Amino acid sequence: MKTDRRQECHFEDFIAGGGEFDIFHKIAEIDAALWASPQACLDGLGVQLLGAATHSVEVKEADGQSHNVIMLGSNSYLSLTTHPAVVAASKRACDKYGYGMGAVSLYAGTTDLHRELEVLIAQLYETEDAIIFPCGYSANVGVISALCGPGDVVINDAANHASIFDGCRLSGAEIKVFLHRNMKHLEKVLKRLPASQMGRLIITDGVFSMDGDVPPLDRMVELAKEYDARLMIDDAHAVGVTGATGKGTAEQFGCVGKVDVTMGTLSKAPAAIGGYCAGSASLVRYLRYYARTYFFSTSLPAPVVAGLIEVFKLILADRAGRAELWNNITYMLKGLKELGFDTGDTASAIIPIIVGDEEKLARFHNELRRRGVFTNLVTYPAVRRKECRVRVSMMNTLTRDEMDVALNILAELGEKYGIIPAPANTAGLSDEPELLKANVG
Repeated sequence: MKTDRRQECHFEDFIAGGGEFDIFHKIAEIDAALWASPQACLDGLGVQLLGAATHSVEVKEADGQSHNVIMLGSNSYLSLTTHPAVVAASKRACDKYGYGMGAVSLYAGTTDLHRELEVLIAQLYETEDAIIFPCGYSANVGVISALCGPGDVVINDAANHASIFDGCRLSGAEIKVFLHRNMKHLEKVLKRLPASQMGRLIITDGVFSMDGDVPPLDRMVELAKEYDARLMIDDAHAVGVTGATGKGTAEQFGCVGKVDVTMGTLSKAPAAIGGYCAGSASLVRYLRYYARTYFFSTSLPAPVVAGLIEVFKLILADRAGRAELWNNITYMLKGLKELGFDTGDTASAIIPIIVGDEEKLARFHNELRRRGVFTNLVTYPAVRRKECRVRVSMMNTLTRDEMDVALNILAELGEKYGIIPAPANTAGLSDEPELLKANVG
C-alpha cells in the first residue's frame, strides 16, 4: 500500500511499475491524494498569462483572481517575443504561407524560410549546416538516438537536461554519468572505457538549466580529443546570451569550431519554439534521414520561422539586447548575494535561490507571486530535495525600479521564512564583477 507516501504526495510514488495494477490505477491514486491534500507546491503551476511574456504582465491565478507581476520566470531573456521586427516578419509570413505547414519537412514542410533559418544558425556557430526540429526536446531525443545505438556509450554530466537522458535511453547505448562539471571524474570514466568500445559521445549542457552555471568546455574538448570521443553540447540557455557576442558557450571558452555536435532550442532567448542541431554538412544530411523526431514530425509553422530569422539576424549582429541583459543579471545577482541568498555558481541569465526545504519553498514561492514577483519553483526530481529552489530568470527589459521592488520583496519574505538572516541590505550596483566582463565584448 502507498497510503503513507500518498499523504506526503511525492510524485515519484505514482510512477508506473511492476505490472501488478491496471495502468490507470496510478491516475486514481494521485487524483485521490491531490483532492485529499492539495499541495502548496502546485499552487503556482499553470498560472495563466493575460498578455505577452514581458518584464511586467498580468496573470490569472487558479482561483480566478488576476494581478500584475514582475516577470522573473520567463526564458525570453532578450524580450524578443515582442520585438517589432520579429512580430512584423511573423505577420507577413502568416499572410503568405498560412499559419501552419501541414507536412513533415522532407515532404511538403520545407519553405525557403526554413532553409534561410538553418543557414543563419550554421553561420552563428560557424558550422557547415544546421537542421531545425519542431521543439528542443525532440531535437535532443532525435539527434542522440540517431547517432548512438547498442554497443555505443554516452557519457553525461549528471546535471544534463532530461531530454538528453531520454534520448540516451531511447538510443539503447550504454549510459555513464560523471559528477557535475568535474573533469577529473570525466577523465576517470573515459580511461575505464574498453578499447573496443569506440562509439563514444560526451554530452554537456552549455548553461545548466537549474543552476545557471557553465561547464569547462575547453577542457572537455581536450578530453574528447585525447580519448577519441565525440563531443555534443546543448546550448539551449546559452545562445544569444553567453560569449563575447552571444554565440554561446563555445565562444565563451574559445572553442568555436571544436565541438562536433551543437544542439540548441529556439524557445529560450530566441523566444519561439523549436530546436536545432548545427555541425558538418554530412552530419546534418544524416540527421534528416535518421533522426525520427525530424523525419516523422510536422515542420515548424512558417510564421514562427520568419520571426526566428529576424531573431538570428539580431543575434548575429549582436543587436538583440545582450549587453542590457548582462547589466541586469549583474545588478540582480549582486543584490541577491548582498541579501544573503545562496545563488550557487551561476554565470548566466538563470539565477537559483536555493532554499533546501520543500515546504518552506512552496510558501516562499507562492507568497512571492501573490506579492507580485513571478519566479519558478524547482524541486525533486528536477533537483535533489535538499537543493530545492526558486529559479529567477532575467530579462533585458527589466527596469532598475522593478528589480529593486523585487529585491525588497525577496528580502522581506526571505527573512520571514528563514532563508536569509535579518537584517538585510539592498545596496545598489557599485562595481562591475567578472561575470559581466566575461560576457560583454
